[in-house]
Amino acid sequence: MHLTLDLDSEVPIYQQIRDRIVEAIARGEAREGDPLPSTRQLAADFGINFHTVNKAYDLLRQQGVIRINRKSGAVVRRDATTGPPEAGFTDDWTERMRVLLADATVHGLERSDVIRRCEAMLDGFKEMS
Repeated sequence: MHLTLDLDSEVPIYQQIRDRIVEAIARGEAREGDPLPSTRQLAADFGINFHTVNKAYDLLRQQGVIRINRKSGAVVRRDATTGPPEAGFTDDWTERMRVLLADATVHGLERSDVIRRCEAMLDGFKEMS
């Protein structure tokens, strides 16, 4: 799994780490049971504080995407083959989507363009079987 961060972005680094890991799982670069780099290793790779990586991993754990074990470290818990979403996910996701669609509307994106972009993004994620 290859992660790219923009250290000059206004998006917090922990959020970028979280987002890039979720995207990598969606693309099929990591599957259920695959280990993630240790927090110290990922921090060293990017030259950032390991607490920042801890924050990203903790967020992923809270969201049910990874599990963290003291012995084995962080491991992917969910991928597209894992089954239906856990309780509450769809409501939370719908609320986040509402805000993104409101942003698109405020900035004048046409409905057809929003739909086309959503389809293109979904097509970019690997179908897992």
